[in-house]
Amino acid sequence: MYNLIYINTHDTGRFISPYGYQVNTPALLKLAKEGTLFTKAFSVSPTCSPSRASMLTSTLPHVNGMLGLAQRGFSLNNPKQHLAAFLSENGYETVLCGIQHEVSWYFDVDKGSLHEIGYQQVLTNSAEGYKKEEYHLWDRKNAETLSAWLRNRKSEQPFMISYGLHSTHRPYPVEVADNIDERYIKPPYFESNAITRKDHAQFLTSAQYADESIKLILDTLEELGLMNNTIILFTTDHGVALPFHKCTLRDAGIGVSMIFRHPTMGHGKVVDQLVSHLDVFPTICEALGLAVPDYVEGKSFLKMLEDEEYRIRDEIYAQVNFHTSYEPIRCVRTERYKYVRYFDTSWDKLNLSNIDEGEPKDYLLARGLRDMAMRKTE
Repeated sequence: MYNLIYINTHDTGRFISPYGYQVNTPALLKLAKEGTLFTKAFSVSPTCSPSRASMLTSTLPHVNGMLGLAQRGFSLNNPKQHLAAFLSENGYETVLCGIQHEVSWYFDVDKGSLHEIGYQQVLTNSAEGYKKEEYHLWDRKNAETLSAWLRNRKSEQPFMISYGLHSTHRPYPVEVADNIDERYIKPPYFESNAITRKDHAQFLTSAQYADESIKLILDTLEELGLMNNTIILFTTDHGVALPFHKCTLRDAGIGVSMIFRHPTMGHGKVVDQLVSHLDVFPTICEALGLAVPDYVEGKSFLKMLEDEEYRIRDEIYAQVNFHTSYEPIRCVRTERYKYVRYFDTSWDKLNLSNIDEGEPKDYLLARGLRDMAMRKTE
């Protein structure tokens, strides 16, 4: 049986080098070349807990109960439907190291609640003592802990590991990396000025640190000869924490990076067909030779690893319910069209509370963002 390692970043969208952006993420580029890159992968929600919970149960937020953030009181209706719980029941040693966002606060290492969603072992280090702008150091500490665990492991039991990074969530590292010159970068989707270039340089720094931690895990797998029997999934939860990205149903909000490395197929493939995070669970089931549970709503994309033109869906769906406040929105996206429906017809402005704080938000607030009208159907 294959092992599985699920590597996830926070608020990254598709801003990594395998998608053509000038981001220093060579480990992820190497992983893409060894695996299959999905150019049209989408989350089912552009907010953290609903996105992750939906992918890891293959059910939509209004079905699984995770309508908003776990730390704000939302929870899975049935934690046993979580991928970790499912694999635990099917003979896997399930391990969490770092961020998860499907139960409680993601820095909480309460093993009782994490066991509830299926993790038998919790290797996550305490985040106490780290400044918010230095959580990339906590990511690194977790990578080192996981690397040591892999090196010292004696069991022949197959494993499922979730390695979650805080990066690239705000606040970004204060100091820009030495190899990034903020004068000569172009912020995505924003006017280029000293404020937006600085902010983007800090994002690039966060992404670079994330890649270095991911490299440590991938190098460990390589050194131990585990690449030959381990499936690797890399993805993120939703778009970057910028206005008109995260917490919106624009492609910049729900479009995600996703790389799937299978030991024996799909190496160097690039798939341009639509896939949803809902499709991850049944794909893993097929790859591991396990029967797909009847509650799963996604479809396996495993055949795409051999045939890039193979299609499993003509549309994807996504939704917003809560982030910091209530904002019911739904969308359907096909290859050519997208329909977005806003259900709160009493408010036609942006929901400012659902835009993460940061310099770009402040910059736009000073230039009329608060009064900007939004169409209720796009």
